[in-house]
Amino acid sequence: MPNPDAATAHYWYRDGDDDRQRRAVEVLQAFRVYRAAELAMRRRTREAMSMGENELLVLRYLLKAQAEDRRVSPSELARYLAVSTASTTAIIDRLEKSGHIVRRPHPTDRRSIHVIATEKSDQEVRETLGTMHARMMDAVRDMTPDESRTVIECLARLQDAVDQVEPQE
Repeated sequence: MPNPDAATAHYWYRDGDDDRQRRAVEVLQAFRVYRAAELAMRRRTREAMSMGENELLVLRYLLKAQAEDRRVSPSELARYLAVSTASTTAIIDRLEKSGHIVRRPHPTDRRSIHVIATEKSDQEVRETLGTMHARMMDAVRDMTPDESRTVIECLARLQDAVDQVEPQE
């Protein structure tokens, strides 16, 4: 009699009879479990910061841009989020009201503004995610160069596989 737990453990993937197939299923299952844990962490982070997914994405994007000494316009955020300019304005309004971002006039184009994450945002993100990032670094810091290369190459191949998925029309 088949084990019902085994059937649900690898819902999308058949175990197969050979070792290569079994190893492939184990690797993909490990990535699925990691991805589920990461999604749960993101949900907890959004709840802790009282933000939606797009608000948190905007903060991360702005903080990265600031670290690169880049200015970000509202239209750039709209493209990044793949949402309308009206939705982007609503997100910016909410983040500005909560003190997470400020709007500043563009230094050379008087018709434009750019959006900047506040020190409060940087501090809140660091407090919320800093310990987790340290644990993640600890988890991979001792990998050998070959192990690191293997993981990076595997993730690149998986990214390529999922990037090829086209929307259904």
